[in-house]
Amino acid sequence: MTTRWSRRGFLAASTGTAVAVGLPAQSNATTASVLRTAEADEFTTLRAKWRTLLLGEGFSPTAEPFKSRLTELGTTAAQLQSSMAPVSGSLWPDLVYADPEPDTDQESYGYSGNMNASYNRLSTLAQAYCQQGTGLTGDASLRTAILTGLDHLHSEVYNAGRTRYGNWYSWQIGAPQALLDVCVLMYDQLSATRLTDYVAAVDHFVPDSAVTSYTGTSTGANRVDLCRVLALRGIVGGSSAKVALARDALSPVFPYVSGGDGLYTDGSFIQHTTVPYTGSYGSVMLGGLGMLFALLTGSSWAVTDTNRQIVFDAVENAWAPFLYNGLVMDGVSGRAISRGLSATDTKQIQQNDHLRGHPILASIVLLGQGASTTENARWRGLVKGWMQRDYYSPPMSNPSLGLTSLARLKDVLDDTSVTAIAEPTAHRLFTNMARATHRRPGWAASISMADRRITYYETGNGENLRGWHTGSGMLYWWGDSYANGQYSDAFWPTVDPYRLPGTTASRLALADAAGGDWGASLPDVNWVGGATDGQRAAIGQYLKGLQSTLLAKKSWFCLDDSILCLGAGIKCTDGTTVESTIENRNLGPTGSHSFTVDGTVKPAAYPWSETLTGATWAHLGGMGGYVFPGGATVRALRDSREGTWSAVNKGGSTTVLNRKYLTMYVDHGTNPTNGTYAYLLMPGATAAQTQARAAATTWLTVLANTDDQQGVSVPSLGFTGVNFWFGGTVGSLVASDPCSVMITERSDGTAVICVSDPKRMNTGLTLTWNRAVSSVVSKPSTVTSATTGSALHLVFGDMTTSAGVTQKITVRLG
Repeated sequence: MTTRWSRRGFLAASTGTAVAVGLPAQSNATTASVLRTAEADEFTTLRAKWRTLLLGEGFSPTAEPFKSRLTELGTTAAQLQSSMAPVSGSLWPDLVYADPEPDTDQESYGYSGNMNASYNRLSTLAQAYCQQGTGLTGDASLRTAILTGLDHLHSEVYNAGRTRYGNWYSWQIGAPQALLDVCVLMYDQLSATRLTDYVAAVDHFVPDSAVTSYTGTSTGANRVDLCRVLALRGIVGGSSAKVALARDALSPVFPYVSGGDGLYTDGSFIQHTTVPYTGSYGSVMLGGLGMLFALLTGSSWAVTDTNRQIVFDAVENAWAPFLYNGLVMDGVSGRAISRGLSATDTKQIQQNDHLRGHPILASIVLLGQGASTTENARWRGLVKGWMQRDYYSPPMSNPSLGLTSLARLKDVLDDTSVTAIAEPTAHRLFTNMARATHRRPGWAASISMADRRITYYETGNGENLRGWHTGSGMLYWWGDSYANGQYSDAFWPTVDPYRLPGTTASRLALADAAGGDWGASLPDVNWVGGATDGQRAAIGQYLKGLQSTLLAKKSWFCLDDSILCLGAGIKCTDGTTVESTIENRNLGPTGSHSFTVDGTVKPAAYPWSETLTGATWAHLGGMGGYVFPGGATVRALRDSREGTWSAVNKGGSTTVLNRKYLTMYVDHGTNPTNGTYAYLLMPGATAAQTQARAAATTWLTVLANTDDQQGVSVPSLGFTGVNFWFGGTVGSLVASDPCSVMITERSDGTAVICVSDPKRMNTGLTLTWNRAVSSVVSKPSTVTSATTGSALHLVFGDMTTSAGVTQKITVRLG
């Protein structure tokens, strides 16, 4: 139903002035009764809105994919109903929640998780009862089972007299969200006593103090989840104060942050203080905000904080750069990358980058309903493009996507007024989370690094046990119509975790979860970042190995059709081999892709390995090319690797998987003292294009590749890029202090000089470009002096507050 009480009308009534709403004079008691009635009507309206947000709208239960999903929901609910067996300590035999030794160890996490999962199952039953077309819609025995389950869990474990154990999340977010969803769906079937008891339990475990301060477990996505609990508790329990608290407690989520959890001005999103989390916690936050905005819009508790525009801006500033053909890049998904096949999921639905990306698309569509008309139209175009291009895993076939999300996405697909927007061509450098994305026509790439602010990787709850080197310069890449399953198809359980593409790593054996939980380990390095003009970039990472003596300087120069990768100063005393992995392509179960080196096709058999001495180029069929400037000695191998999800995630399936890999790496030997490497990655290039680039020996010049500086020049692009690990001279550039410099000379006689201070420690910097410059067209305030003539001399002031952001200077060449 829809209430006749608008927000303005309700507020007018709440003043207690009968005349304000056109009513005859009444007693105070009568006026109070009117107000209570108005408030009750609003809660009824909000419950109806939440019910719609949970169940979806605008789809036909007899049309696919909805018909099949509804049938599947009914089948699942029937199985859950038949297996429900309430006894002391459990509601289902496989979900024992009674903890014999309640504390916060891993075993207790499991018991609290089973309590959470029990409520989730009741939510599934409630959806099957309320949804049309499930075969169980309005079924009396199912209703009885739901009420029995609610009463059992309340009396046994989730009530105001119990003390929580295990994972705080289960008690404050997971279980209460599911419980309150069931309360909304089954509201007319629940007695006042039941509702009072259930909201009392929520009040006990999620008191108002849970959102008093924006710290600890009450930040970012977690804060949004807590606000959802408070808002629904208020709506179910008829408390306007709770709904108002939920609305107001959202406000700390919106503003940009300069440290810790939240959104940064450069588009970074951090959760757990040190973990880039756009694709996982960020997805939860985006989805949660979209639902709460939609729920409260038009009510007395609408979210009107002007800072919410920051969230709208973040759709393209923070999320879109990490979405490609429907997938969300693994480099910003934290420990979620290890959630593949579950040991307890009987349907064996695998999670991957595509399946994680689709809910973000649906959240963007929902969020658009509260944004401006222009924003909403553009976002729908972006979503339609991502959906149409996801050939590997079409969103409408996503088995883990809910009916509501499917309905929103189908609405976009079917909307003929929406024109799909193409993938952008751009470079984005996220200095605050040590990540970068590089997008070119036909392909996209991303780079993951670590520094004193950003962890090597995150493990926790027994997840992502071998993600040790994902922050050691891992270079991901995808093609527009190929290789979109590279990291989706059982990559994480089968790849050699010491040979992640792009990384430099010691073969020193690491224990599962080495370095500690929740992103505890941070490398003691400052120089991580780079400079970009928004299309090209110079990026660098001073690498210190996790629990290793490994040190290395790594650079990536992101160009128009390629990425040049340099490594230098590679040293280690671990007593083990050190390797820099050029490529480790997941070629699927068969791995039949051809591999050509300097014109010779190598064997396709598995296993195969060879040391390629003096190699100048290599090509992997259907993928791309690799050029080795000046020649290189490279180890290459075809490997058939087995692995299980349980090896990287304790909750994962023990099913043994096999995938074929083509690997290339530089072997720096045991205890190297000054190892180097140089290679050019050309995604999508043909063998002929790769060979031609290798033959064009003057196309690229490596200006420096040492422990002090790394730099390149590409004259045909007017490109020069140098990472100064220390001040010095490289080619025509002289820097007084560490910095990153990228120059593009344009055909119109101008040039753009991009400079950054990745260390965020320079109180002054002098940069000289020995190139004739007639004038300075524009410069930032950080440049205190600019002298032109036969050379350009730039003097920078304090750069410590620039957060590593690129400073752009435009000049006219002499």
